[in-house]
Amino acid sequence: MAGQYTDYVLEVHNISKHFGGLTAVDNVSYFVGKNEIKGLIGPNGAGKTTLFNLITGYLKPNSGKVYLNGVDITGDPPDKICRMGLSRTFQLTLIFPDMTVYDCIWVGLYSRRKRPWNLLFSRIERKGEIAEKVEEICHLVGLESRMDEVATDLSYGDQKILEIAMALSTDPVLLLLDEPTQGVSPKEAENIVALIERLSQKMSIVLIEHDIDIVMRVCRTITVLNFGKVVAEGSCEEIASNSDVQKIYLGVEGT
Repeated sequence: MAGQYTDYVLEVHNISKHFGGLTAVDNVSYFVGKNEIKGLIGPNGAGKTTLFNLITGYLKPNSGKVYLNGVDITGDPPDKICRMGLSRTFQLTLIFPDMTVYDCIWVGLYSRRKRPWNLLFSRIERKGEIAEKVEEICHLVGLESRMDEVATDLSYGDQKILEIAMALSTDPVLLLLDEPTQGVSPKEAENIVALIERLSQKMSIVLIEHDIDIVMRVCRTITVLNFGKVVAEGSCEEIASNSDVQKIYLGVEGT
């Protein structure tokens, strides 16, 4: 069954997730257009990461449907969803710490081939299509001079960028970024924001981010969650002036 609105790269219809008596996501509908960059904000515990986990198959919903480019992916395993063009990053950076930058990205590219993965090939196949793609991604994210460095030797901000590069290796049409600037220095945050702005010209992006200034800078539209429900959605200007958002998210009374 195809999604209802095929102009959207992502459709989430009335999705809910319960953990015992706790409703973490409550009847949420959410849509992302092609080449759209959309913010997802809200206080701690609002359900943002849980929604990401439902979209990407790390959790199965109690009800509702998820469509990627019109195809029902509800409850599919994460690896299948990734192969279909949806990739993500995590709050806690997920990289291969003992591997080089080159090998971390190479793994994602090589995984799209049918033959089994072998680290030895990454040492041998430094020419050809995969090698060119690794270098292309490294150049895009600004790690071209650090391809032979071990991932754990990078600064935390560059590890965040490497994780994004690894997500790009699967050739996504939709990229979900979960707190990409959390715990990094202001300069590193600026580098990450610049990368997000570049990527937004190539693919759809959903951004979870606590720094509201960053969200307002890079996102065209914003959705606000609170207690698992959508409480507001609209342009940056509409969200900034919304009295419910000011009270719930920003902690001030609206005028």
